[in-house]
Amino acid sequence: MTYQLRNVMMAIGLGLLAAVLTIVYVTNYRKHVQHGQQNVGVLVAATDIPAGTSGAAIASGHMLKRVTVPRTALVPGAISSPAQVSRLVSTDAIMAGEQVSTRRFGDANELGVRALLKGNMRAVQLSAGPTQILAGTLRAGDHVDLVANMSVGNTNGVAQHYDRIFLRNLLVLHAPAVTDGSASISVGTQRLSVMLAVTDSQSTKLMFILRNSDPNTSSDGGWALELRPVTNGADSPENVESLNTVLVDGLSASQRSRVAEGH
Repeated sequence: MTYQLRNVMMAIGLGLLAAVLTIVYVTNYRKHVQHGQQNVGVLVAATDIPAGTSGAAIASGHMLKRVTVPRTALVPGAISSPAQVSRLVSTDAIMAGEQVSTRRFGDANELGVRALLKGNMRAVQLSAGPTQILAGTLRAGDHVDLVANMSVGNTNGVAQHYDRIFLRNLLVLHAPAVTDGSASISVGTQRLSVMLAVTDSQSTKLMFILRNSDPNTSSDGGWALELRPVTNGADSPENVESLNTVLVDGLSASQRSRVAEGH
């Protein structure tokens, strides 16, 4: 084989190799494009989904609907089954029509107290002395009642005081953070905070109590939290205590008459 013929054969071989590589590339590219254009099923929000909504509520509340989109239009983490988020909670709001992505979900711990607030429930934070809010005893998840002493009007220059339990069975969201034995510190030297879950209507009553309870009649600021039983808690009939009711409670009729007459 002459030198010139060998060069021709090599050129032909290289040309054939280039042609084969071009065909392979075009074929693979066409398959890639066709795969990207293939429609796939995905779940989108059928209605606006607020942050803090559980995956179980989303599925049972018919908040999802199935649509088909090109594979290239899938968002990262897009789901095709409600089971993929059934044990999670939405951490961001999802607008109607948006693809539902696992990236918008997390466990309930990521939301903190927000995961516990539904409907008309609200979170309020109170600052008070350690004894008022059971610092060192109270834990998140406990339930408490709020008792207060209210000063109502004046009679002959003397304020009339009334005690009662104003709010019952309030959920503790955050307990007072106690360090270095501060639960035993007196009210005047330290104030701690507690966060409670209340309804929106309870919040207005709570605000009135805090602003109008009489701190001058007791060392606990005029109101305090009471820890309820962990299980099988019960409530006595509602009552209001005053100086008169405390004095005559349990007395006979004649003894009551003596009190009324000032003897």
